[in-house]
Amino acid sequence: MDSNDSQAVNSSTLIHLARHAAPTDFRADVAVMEQLFDHIPDTVFFLKDASGRYLAVNQSLVERCGLREKPQLLGRHVRDVFPRELAARYAAQDETVLRTGRPIIDRLELHWYARGKSGWCLTTKLPLRDAAGNVIGLAGISRDLRAPGDRESIPASLASTLEFLEAHYDDDLSPASLAKHAGLSPIRFARLIKRIFRITPSQLITQTRLAAASRLLLETSRPVSDIAHACGFYDHSAFSRAFRSATGATPIEFRKRAG
Repeated sequence: MDSNDSQAVNSSTLIHLARHAAPTDFRADVAVMEQLFDHIPDTVFFLKDASGRYLAVNQSLVERCGLREKPQLLGRHVRDVFPRELAARYAAQDETVLRTGRPIIDRLELHWYARGKSGWCLTTKLPLRDAAGNVIGLAGISRDLRAPGDRESIPASLASTLEFLEAHYDDDLSPASLAKHAGLSPIRFARLIKRIFRITPSQLITQTRLAAASRLLLETSRPVSDIAHACGFYDHSAFSRAFRSATGATPIEFRKRAG
């Protein structure tokens, strides 16, 4: 988000809220969260149950769905309120988070605005778990990047290129190759990535690879050297240096701390 940064709610804030919300009795906390997000009109907030139906929303989401009051949206599914193409995408995201328990962090996508206009946002969705660790729902926010009709538009090819990066982070990628995939000049590609994510394209590639490596360290017993290669790093040493720089721990230490 390029403006109103003082009002921005980042992904780490939502992660904290989701992790510390008591699954059995958090109505009071949810009411406070709703009230908080009601005062951030460029951010959509929602909680959903295990079926993907809305449990809590802020007023911004209500209005973008063409409704007036929150009860009109509660209990409904995205397929009930959004255009078919967008609804299918949102539903697929929800189902992935609910099935795997893996979060979606700062996913660039189109969102819906009032009066039928669309615009770009960064979406984060996190699983909500009960005391036994079972996924019982999800929490999410979508933060507007720019208002619809702003002169600096984000090409649709950029979103598809970021999806390509998430699927092919183990390839021999470079900022130039990603810019080419997006059909953009390297300069414009770098400018857009910097504006959206506050990092350079090279940092984005590394961040994507490290996120994938973290999942493999937690979810598998594969050797660190195999994970390094699977995530596109040149060798074990390069991977360990990058991982420690980002997390403060070596891959082995990270795995041990996680249990």
